Amino acid sequence: MPEIVPGRRISGRVAGLFDALHGHFGTRAADELELSFEGIRGDYHAGLTRKSGGREPWYPRGTEMRNERQLSLVAPDELAAIAGGLGIAEVKPEWIGANMNIEGIPLFSMLPPRTLLFFEGGVTLRVDGQNAPCKIAGTALAENAGVADVAGTALDFVRVSKRLRGLVAWVEKPGTVKVGEKVEARVPEQWIYRG
Repeated sequence: MPEIVPGRRISGRVAGLFDALHGHFGTRAADELELSFEGIRGDYHAGLTRKSGGREPWYPRGTEMRNERQLSLVAPDELAAIAGGLGIAEVKPEWIGANMNIEGIPLFSMLPPRTLLFFEGGVTLRVDGQNAPCKIAGTALAENAGVADVAGTALDFVRVSKRLRGLVAWVEKPGTVKVGEKVEARVPEQWIYRG
């Protein structure tokens, strides 16, 4: 019989919001985000579907598939840990294309798939899973941080930010999210399947 861990609820707060309405990966600060079933209206990552890439080696690249990566969420304490691991002063959410900075939820990147995030204003997001670090985000971070060795820092980012890079999620219930809102993570019952 597998170990079964009961579900629980954990409270946090929206410390920052960011959008990519300018046609590329990097995000910029916003006071609020209007979310539809496709994600952030007009955002670089919006859509009910997306094209497969390196994260889905089981499909030929460019295969149309469900977009479970509508939003990228990070946590301030984990960004600080990444900065420390890279030996730089800070990592800003917008440098790595994040849409939400959520504070107050311990081990944020370890929230399991199927966790629901209920926002005070009525929006609900469903967590798909961890956002695996990549060299694209690492390069953007290195360039924004002004480091001398951009390529080396990009590679270091992939190693240092493993399990700290945050989460990807999709919109289950649309609406508007504002900076400062309370958010409740409802973590589902968990078990380890060993078959």
